[in-house]
Parts: sequence; C-alpha cells; structure tokens
Amino acid sequence: MPHPPDTLALALTGASGARYGLRLLQCLLQAGVRVHLMVSEPGRLVTELETDLTLPEAPADMERLLTGHFAAGPGQLRVFGREHWTAPVASGSSAPQAMAICPCTTATLAAVATGSSRSLMERAADVMLKERHRLVLVVRETPLSEIHLEHMLRLTRMGAVILPASPAFYHHPEGIDDLVDFVVARTLDHLGIRNDLIPRWGEVPGGMD
Repeated sequence: MPHPPDTLALALTGASGARYGLRLLQCLLQAGVRVHLMVSEPGRLVTELETDLTLPEAPADMERLLTGHFAAGPGQLRVFGREHWTAPVASGSSAPQAMAICPCTTATLAAVATGSSRSLMERAADVMLKERHRLVLVVRETPLSEIHLEHMLRLTRMGAVILPASPAFYHHPEGIDDLVDFVVARTLDHLGIRNDLIPRWGEVPGGMD
C-alpha cells in the first residue's frame, strides 16, 4: 500500500489473545484511522474472560463503550453485528483498504480460506481477497494441524498475510504489555500504519528476530 490507509476493518474472534485485538484497536484509533469493528460472540466472551472489559452484546452499545474507553473521535469507530449485511465492509464498492483479524481462530481461518462468508467478518475478509486489498490474520493456536497449515498456505497464495501471535524477546520485554506490543507492532507494519511501539531490528544490541 503506497499510502497509509485511512479506514480499516478489524475483527476480533474467540481465540485467546483478546489483548492483541484491543491494543491494535487502540493504536489504530490513536493513529487517526477510521475503524470498522466486528466482534464475534465468542470474541466478546473471551474479552470478558481475559481483560477488564465487558463488551455489550448490542453493536451500538459496544460502539459507545469502546469510543469512550479509547477516546475515539466522533464517528471514528463503527461497530457492526454478525449479520449487518449493509455495512460498508460487505461490498467491494465501499470496502476499506485493509483488514486485520486479531486474534484469529482456526475456525475463522478455515471459513476465510474456503470463502464460506457465513458472517459479516467472513464476508469482509472475502471482499479483501477478491479486491486484492491487504488482509492480515493474526492466528493464535498451537500446535497446528495439517488442516490449519493447509488453510494458511492457501490464504498466503491468495495474497493474505498470516501473522501468528508469536512475540519475540530481542527487545527485552519487561512484561505482558511489551509482548503484546511486539505482535501489534508487526501487525501495524503489515497494515501500513507507522508506529514506534517496539525497538526496530538493529536498535537493540545483539538482537535476533
């Protein structure tokens, strides 16, 4: 992408790692990006289990809560439900320039790889692929089966970026936040959003990626 995108789609699924998705959302909003957010029901439940946030079920209520929580600008964040088929992300004529699924379950990975489009977030990912826009999937699963790997290979060949939630340690993390920021920084890089969340390679003596 020659220019940083001004609008992005972000989906949070039910994989462990809700902090990755919330931190990514925070960074995107702080960068002035307009975000079209989709949260699956398992994603909403995992967020409640892993963080201090309790996300409302209704998209409008979730939008108000997250707008206030992250001090987003008016209209900067829009939240869409599972079957909101009139959302801009559902059509190539109004699709954002890029999308991240963070964290991404292997079930969502499979749905995107096979083009099932059973929910809005799956349809949005399908639109990214057909329009040749950037799609980043932050997969959080271990170990990986042959099925998972085949789906990753298939999507990579389609042009998607498979970015496993695998933090590095060369930047000498002092806590969980630093580990989260490593994965989020790499995701932002592939979305075309400049950031300085972590030291770059070569900025840390003796570092290895």
